[in-house]
Amino acid sequence: MPTQFNNEIPATSRDQAAALDQQDPFASKRDEFDLQDDVIYLCGNSLGPMPKSVVAKIEHTLRQDWAKGLVTSWNKAGWFMMTDTLGDRLATLLGAGQGELVVSDATGINIYKTLHAAISMQPGRTRIVCEATSFPTDLYMIEGVTSLLENMEVKLEGRDAEHIEDLFDQNTAVVLMNQVDYRSGEIRDIKALTEKAHAVGALVISDVCHSAGAIPVDLHDENVDFAVGCTYKYLNSGPGAPAFAYVAARHHGKFKQPLTGWHGHAEPFKFEPTYRAGAGARALLSGTQPAISAVGVNAGLDVFEGVDMHALYEKGKALSTLLQQLVEQWCEPYGVKLYSPKEAHLRNGQLSLTHENGYAIVQALIERNVIGDYRQPNVIRFGITPLYLRYTDIWDAAHHLRDVLETEQWKEERFNVRQLVT
Repeated sequence: MPTQFNNEIPATSRDQAAALDQQDPFASKRDEFDLQDDVIYLCGNSLGPMPKSVVAKIEHTLRQDWAKGLVTSWNKAGWFMMTDTLGDRLATLLGAGQGELVVSDATGINIYKTLHAAISMQPGRTRIVCEATSFPTDLYMIEGVTSLLENMEVKLEGRDAEHIEDLFDQNTAVVLMNQVDYRSGEIRDIKALTEKAHAVGALVISDVCHSAGAIPVDLHDENVDFAVGCTYKYLNSGPGAPAFAYVAARHHGKFKQPLTGWHGHAEPFKFEPTYRAGAGARALLSGTQPAISAVGVNAGLDVFEGVDMHALYEKGKALSTLLQQLVEQWCEPYGVKLYSPKEAHLRNGQLSLTHENGYAIVQALIERNVIGDYRQPNVIRFGITPLYLRYTDIWDAAHHLRDVLETEQWKEERFNVRQLVT
């Protein structure tokens, strides 16, 4: 492992941080993104920056494939099967096999489909288990699913038991877990929890929205049954880019999902009046997918070509440790507290803090081109995305945070006006 990824004491001065940037084997990756040099972007955990290559790819799609190829591009440009070709490409990054993953729809829709799919394989079982602190979409989709099924019960970690595994029993049909907590960045031991769920016959859906592209993910090794995730965060595919869904090969042909659109049919262009599920993960597809947005997924995956996710994560831990150390030294006297796990290996790189005026502090930082975000009730989130973040970015971001606190700039009225997106 490269010595510069020592996450005990990464740097004790800005000059040392700059020296680490010079040694960084991932330094050239920043050049693949359209990022202004004076912007410190700490929000890749919400929306990744734009890869430079996406402009030419989308322009080609518009001017050549659509404008000139017209309807023939469903074949010639491979639009119709992008759900699968992109799925197979993403599978190599996530430790999945070919035919086990499709890129399609939004994360919420894929949660809805995989919940139904798992329940369809578990006759007689009536319990769904999740976290009370899960990202709201997961909980809302559970509400939607249970509203259509009789006698289903929902048990939540943090409400019905302290630990999620205490809710696993012989009546549990499916466990929906986030591999990474979206507020704190804390990593769950999905492999160990999946083993416990399987021991009582339950199936597991892993939500990897905040882990795909940030930490090493190995769906086969974790042995989950289904997985869902998005591509517009750490995978840098663009706002609203298609999400993805995974189903382990051992379950192919054994489940049913309710959104049986024509794209998921075994032979879509036979136009049969009744549904026959497609092979493998194609059975999770529904309707026609947005080809132009899918081009963004392809560009986002280009950036990960040749990237060792274990080495990348080591850099992420070093960056987050540096930020943690500077915050503890410079910002704790002003009421800032660490919200993420203190141990770097327990978080996905993201570093979250708390402050009673967190929203206004984030807005003041954004005006300085230090872009993070805020989550209720008082959480300041800094996404540590090592593909393009530099050690000097971390040093400078901490300096700006200290200055905002020291000068009480956050008290200015304009920083305390709540916007729709926080």
